[in-house]
Amino acid sequence: MAADTLTTLMKLAAKRFGADLSQLRPEDDLFERLGIDSFQAVELISDLENEFDIELPDYELQGVKTFESLAQKIDKRR
Repeated sequence: MAADTLTTLMKLAAKRFGADLSQLRPEDDLFERLGIDSFQAVELISDLENEFDIELPDYELQGVKTFESLAQKIDKRR
């Protein structure tokens, strides 16, 4: 996994949801750490698709819960 993908993902998530970037870890559960629901996760996915110029199909994101696993999915599409 590209470190820049993970870093960009975590920065975008922190900015969108007002989280402290220094408190986020790659292995954190996105939903728990950010305090978001599935609708808010879709907003984050939209931000990521725009940032990385990719499309992340829903079926590929099932079971993705951590920043690290989401970054891996992004890298597969780049």
